[in-house]
Amino acid sequence: MNNKLTTNYTIACYSTDSNFNLKPAVFMDFAQDMAYHAAGMFNFGYEDLQKQGTVWVLSRIHINFVNIPKWRDQVELTTWHKGLQGLYFLRDFRMDDNQGNTMITATSSWVVINKETRRFVRSDELETMFDESAVCKDNAIEQPAPKVMMPRGTEPEKVGEHTVSYSDVDFIGHTNNARYIVWAMDAIDYEITSTRKLKDLIINFSHETTQGQVVELFRHRTEGENGELKFIIEGRTEGKTAFCAELVF
Repeated sequence: MNNKLTTNYTIACYSTDSNFNLKPAVFMDFAQDMAYHAAGMFNFGYEDLQKQGTVWVLSRIHINFVNIPKWRDQVELTTWHKGLQGLYFLRDFRMDDNQGNTMITATSSWVVINKETRRFVRSDELETMFDESAVCKDNAIEQPAPKVMMPRGTEPEKVGEHTVSYSDVDFIGHTNNARYIVWAMDAIDYEITSTRKLKDLIINFSHETTQGQVVELFRHRTEGENGELKFIIEGRTEGKTAFCAELVF
């Protein structure tokens, strides 16, 4: 049984930055859409969970940019469900060029929440929904996406605020996951994001945000001996961490 889903894309001009590189948030858009379609293949997609008053929520994702696709590149994105590990349902992604060379790899961790209470649904309550034939143990990235947090003992710099608006909100009624990546990239100086390639991105989603809420953005920067730059970007709203991202250039 084929338990992977593959879709072909041609990178459009509006999906790229000033260097013609695919924007990281656009990859996130591709991945989210693929995840919904792939889950639906095995009867645990959006519509299937709706019948039980539940919904998928992305908790963490780790994206490794091996060779960033450019405008007009023809690429192939593949995704597969890796089964349950602890609290999380794992799903991996791999983007290849038309020669079969790996461009991007990613691993994601998902939970199911009750739409009304917004509380987690225990995995043992969902076991009957998941067909073991859907599971593929291949790894795009071997380890699940790790926890990211602002380093203790640091005083992060506040770099701005964002009010959640129409362009941010998805069909579930909260900020779409890809928008947090947009905010995180925008919280880094343009002279860096426009001249250096993003190598690695990990983002954790801790607390949903909705229309009208103000998200404060904080930044912490470190530089390695090899000149590698790492940023921790945290978004806070109403005293709670909404997201925390680690970006390596």
